[in-house]
Amino acid sequence: MEQMIYTFAVYALPILLAITLHEAAHAYAAKYFGDLTAYQQGRMSLNPIRHIDPFGTILIPVVLFFVGSPFIFGYAKPVPVDFGRLRKPKRDMAWVALAGPAANLLMAFLWLVLSVILHRVHIEGEYLLRVAGAGVTTNLVLFAFNLFPLPPLDGGRIVVSLLPYRLAYSFSQIERYGFFIVLVLAYFRVIHFWMVPVMLGANTLLQLLVSPLNLLLR
Repeated sequence: MEQMIYTFAVYALPILLAITLHEAAHAYAAKYFGDLTAYQQGRMSLNPIRHIDPFGTILIPVVLFFVGSPFIFGYAKPVPVDFGRLRKPKRDMAWVALAGPAANLLMAFLWLVLSVILHRVHIEGEYLLRVAGAGVTTNLVLFAFNLFPLPPLDGGRIVVSLLPYRLAYSFSQIERYGFFIVLVLAYFRVIHFWMVPVMLGANTLLQLLVSPLNLLLR
């Protein structure tokens, strides 16, 4: 039990920041491309309270964690986007959707930079190192998961944006069942075959980006 509590303490901050900045990035992108809905509702904010869904962000992940579930998932309050208000709705939908995963990739990079610095300057404190590592892992997981090409995930919205109008409309109809499909695919570990290569590719890119810092701090 003590180990589980320690692990929970390590991951709590990275998960909270990852979810908050992911949703805030969606809101910022929507405002940039012409839709003020999220901005007017106060969702373009770094205040986690504005994005937390008590059930989806806290209760579900905590319960799954402590019962030893083989997979843990959760969600924040979706950022409201009126795609009709975007300057070029079909095109800009992709950029708004991509903003969330892009924010996670950026955060993974920043956590990796922190991890490198902590290692290179020999700062004592296993907890800080574990938090930095958890930050990298958490954001890579969210990056890969949200890019899965199925509505209502961000990857699904990107696919809708790229498809011709008729196909886009048909594909978007999956969204009403998307959450349940994702649960089934996660339970049977089908998504695993998507996430592993995406995470590996993203991690390889981050390692290349941080390599100059590694050389500098040697």
